[in-house]
Amino acid sequence: MEAVVEGLWSLAEEAELRRDYGAAAKCLESLLQCGASLLPLVEIRTRLRLAHLLLSRSHNLNHAKAHLERALLLLSSARSAALHLKLSAHSLLARCYHLIGAIPSQKHILLRALDLLSSSAAGGSLPPAATLLWSANFYSHLASTLVIDGDHPGALSALSSGFGAAEELRSSELQLFFAASALHVHLLHWEDPPSVEATVRRCLELWESIPFDQRQHYIGLFFYNELLQTFYLLRICDYKGAAQHVEKLDAAMKSEQQKVQHVKELIAELNSVNRSLFQSNLQRRDRLSLYEKQGQLQEQLRMATGVDSANKLLDLDDKLLLAPPPMDGEWLPRGAVSALVDLMVVMLGRPKGVFKECGRRIQSGLQLIYEELAKLGVVDGRREVDLQHSAIWMAGLYLMLLMQFLENKVAVELTRSEFVEAQEALVQMKDWFVRFPTILQGCESTIEMLRGQYAHSVGCFHEAAFHFTEATKLTESKSVQSMCHVYAAVSYICIGDAESSSKALDLVGPVFRIMDSFVGVREKTCIIFVYGLLLMRQHNLQEARVRLASGLKIAHQQLGNIQLVSQYLTILGTLALQLHDTGQAREILKSSLTLAKTLYDVPTQIWVLSVLTALYREIGERGNEMENSEYERKKEDDLQKRLSEAHSRIHHLELIEKVMVKVQPLHEVAIRKAIAGPSAKVDLDIPESVGLPFPQPAASASRLGEFDLVRRGKMKM
Repeated sequence: MEAVVEGLWSLAEEAELRRDYGAAAKCLESLLQCGASLLPLVEIRTRLRLAHLLLSRSHNLNHAKAHLERALLLLSSARSAALHLKLSAHSLLARCYHLIGAIPSQKHILLRALDLLSSSAAGGSLPPAATLLWSANFYSHLASTLVIDGDHPGALSALSSGFGAAEELRSSELQLFFAASALHVHLLHWEDPPSVEATVRRCLELWESIPFDQRQHYIGLFFYNELLQTFYLLRICDYKGAAQHVEKLDAAMKSEQQKVQHVKELIAELNSVNRSLFQSNLQRRDRLSLYEKQGQLQEQLRMATGVDSANKLLDLDDKLLLAPPPMDGEWLPRGAVSALVDLMVVMLGRPKGVFKECGRRIQSGLQLIYEELAKLGVVDGRREVDLQHSAIWMAGLYLMLLMQFLENKVAVELTRSEFVEAQEALVQMKDWFVRFPTILQGCESTIEMLRGQYAHSVGCFHEAAFHFTEATKLTESKSVQSMCHVYAAVSYICIGDAESSSKALDLVGPVFRIMDSFVGVREKTCIIFVYGLLLMRQHNLQEARVRLASGLKIAHQQLGNIQLVSQYLTILGTLALQLHDTGQAREILKSSLTLAKTLYDVPTQIWVLSVLTALYREIGERGNEMENSEYERKKEDDLQKRLSEAHSRIHHLELIEKVMVKVQPLHEVAIRKAIAGPSAKVDLDIPESVGLPFPQPAASASRLGEFDLVRRGKMKM
């Protein structure tokens, strides 16, 4: 029987190396069919191996769960069982419970594992280093569970315990893993800014403490830490600092993709050699030559990856690992991290008007996401009720990224006055939401906000105000609500009558009083802008000038949003003209026109040109007035052509109508199934190793920062 066991285990391992996971599972299942003739420890080991295979390489979570629960039952009565088997069983079962959404069971098994570890440590059953590593593993999973439960202080406490274990191990990379995870929790639950800043500094110091020549072996940790640093800097509106991190991320991702391609080629060649060695009719000389080649390829792979185990190479092209065994966790799949880096490039490039590069990154990101969704069975016609349970989390992850890319595409196209393209991207967002309403529930407010932006851009101000108002009802975020109030106020100002101006004032007044309470200055600059417009409407020109000048300074120095700067300059130029400061008005308006041209922002160009025409008329420069007026007329014709094309499209009325997006109600069971995945209450920010599925990323808060709505309104102050 011992020979049978060793033979089937070997065959299973060889099948895994060939990536024939079905064959590997059959070998292990065949062994389990031997029944009573198996020794308990053999059955335990086999069930653990098979469960790990099912969790990693299939959607068969129920079978994995059954094998793990049976193994744990056998372990409870097998006194001679090695402690590491019991710990492995607890760890795998906790992971399984997480994947099926059984959070109370996951928490229970983790606490039981920590008790087991504590009692075994007292008895000296494990070496101290192994005890600390297992403690770190269970504390990281426990933190994940507590975050899902909304117990952020408890999660931070668990991560602190894990960090303590990493300190005892004197492992800088493991300390960084726990510090970065703590930063992640802080970003999700921003309560204590000094603690957040301290955690940011700790992460930077820990990364610097890792020897330079060893950092290449912690590439997953690098991406995790750098992206969290980027999210933090975007949150506090330090765009220059964020840009430096994104440059490093982009360069590292390009290098990593080249390395992965090289490793794939080496693995393919090694697999070919391994297959040849299985041939029974090989000559001795050929076999020796193949063994030599095999050794060379294995050494090249070891040098390229830092990985010694052939089994670990199986996941190398898929995973960006964050921590050493027994954790081996990843935050997001490699493809998702690549897409997220592209998204960060877009989010930083869009406010600067780098639209060509943004378009290229949006296209590459969308293509990658569509490919990954297709692998998960998310193809035309499929809805969230059709997803396999184990695919819900991953599908939700890519769907949220998809919505982020489409949202940025809408924003880019509206800025460039490409209304038809913006319309098409927004319709795609709406269609995806209708198909996956539970997973994408957190996007409903964003879709309404974008419908408002589209309606405003094409001159439908009443409809725009409606959609912005509805968007505020669909979110609990004070920041998003404030921005939607600001957007709605701009639409009311553009309507132009006394009643609408009063509504605008009612919206802006409350947010103006709390504008200094927000993290960063994104909301403040936009609120000051609209408040300045209202002051001008009230003919309070001097105070408007002071307010707008302060807002312009913040927008220019901290946000780097040239569209917002252009609009600030246009308003200030208009003010200067009304105050008869024609010299300053001319300089300001020329600067604004240059920025608007950089952005291909036709409405703002027309706005600036109309003010310049009035300026030339006032100072008597008839030639410049006529030339400017003619250029303005051409731009008006261009804009009207674009607007007419957008209005004629079939989806135009559907997008602007004062009706919320209608979603087909799901069957109760289907709702439960979908909620077990990444619902509206989760966030891209949470790594798999800290365990949570995700709602919208903290980084996405910056999407509301680009104030691009005062575009169609010709403000005659």
